[in-house]
Amino acid sequence: MRFNLIDRITDLQPGKSIVAIKNLTLAEEYLADHFPGFPVMPGVLMVEALAQAGGWLIRHTEDFRHSTVLLKSARALKFVNFVTPGKMLRVSLEIQGWQGDECSFKASGTVDGQTAVAGRLVLERFNLRDRNPAAAAADEVQNRHWRELFPQLWTAPSPTGA
Repeated sequence: MRFNLIDRITDLQPGKSIVAIKNLTLAEEYLADHFPGFPVMPGVLMVEALAQAGGWLIRHTEDFRHSTVLLKSARALKFVNFVTPGKMLRVSLEIQGWQGDECSFKASGTVDGQTAVAGRLVLERFNLRDRNPAAAAADEVQNRHWRELFPQLWTAPSPTGA
């Protein structure tokens, strides 16, 4: 199952930072089990929302050159507040550095201005064909998917500000 945990990108500075939102609703099936009578977004999905936002920043910055962006590590994670149905998780990531195929981020998620999650993430980006030449077609399919989805999440401001 694929979870799209970014509903909208609200700010995007290529090569620098991204701000995105995830609106949590009771329609999300995992909330029935996490936890019965007290539904909250699991911490691992908060981290996944951060990683997905970072992936969009990398893809846009590099003009969708890489089909795959994966979370390589998450460090110094702190879970401070719950994200409950009806609330909006606002995720912010700032690039701290690039080293080879890896990009490091300072990341946080807030609800109503209060920190819900914070930490440092490292994302790795690559093309499948670089690891298996037979996967070149899969790269094309993935890149087309990302390019088609991106305008649904982000509308660049007009040059005139209108």
